[in-house]
Amino acid sequence: MDFLIEHTWDSTPVNHSPVKLTFSPGDGGLLMEVCAPFFNDPPSPPGPPNQTFPGLWDYEVVEAFFLNSATEKYLEVEVCPHGQHLVLLLSGRGNAWKQGLDLAYEASICGKKWKGTALLPWSYFPPGVDKMNSYAIHGSGNGRIYEALYPVPRDELTENQGPNFHLLEYFQDFSLKAIMGEDWVQPESDLWKNCGDQQKL
Repeated sequence: MDFLIEHTWDSTPVNHSPVKLTFSPGDGGLLMEVCAPFFNDPPSPPGPPNQTFPGLWDYEVVEAFFLNSATEKYLEVEVCPHGQHLVLLLSGRGNAWKQGLDLAYEASICGKKWKGTALLPWSYFPPGVDKMNSYAIHGSGNGRIYEALYPVPRDELTENQGPNFHLLEYFQDFSLKAIMGEDWVQPESDLWKNCGDQQKL
């Protein structure tokens, strides 16, 4: 299942080839593949590749969010061209109760493009995922660019509004069964059974 990020967060068409995300069945989870332009702006995060990196959203990054719209529980996965990653579990809008989870992720840069492949374990997904959104960010300072698979419609923008990737009302329908097969049943997650006892980070 392929998705193309063709607009900025406020519905302006991007001025480069779009970021492409592909989701497919993986061994014990969902395989997420990213193919994107490489801007090299900002430079690589100051951390080793193949490791989690707090605050990765401040760098060149592609993000995918998987939401249960009834409970507002969701998974956020961030990956970057230099190999760092960040996984957050959220309960309520913007309320991260767990982050820095391990992720099998590899990235490679080839000229002006980069590719990344991550295996998202089923235990990271909240029960009943039915919506998703994805974002891509690059650039520095006033040149920072925020792109969204499902952006805020132009006629719904408010004065002085800025990018906010936790506007869950703009997430759109997403079915894991459409990828895994209609007979597939999402495995239970011990991680999410404990989320009610956690405090906001």
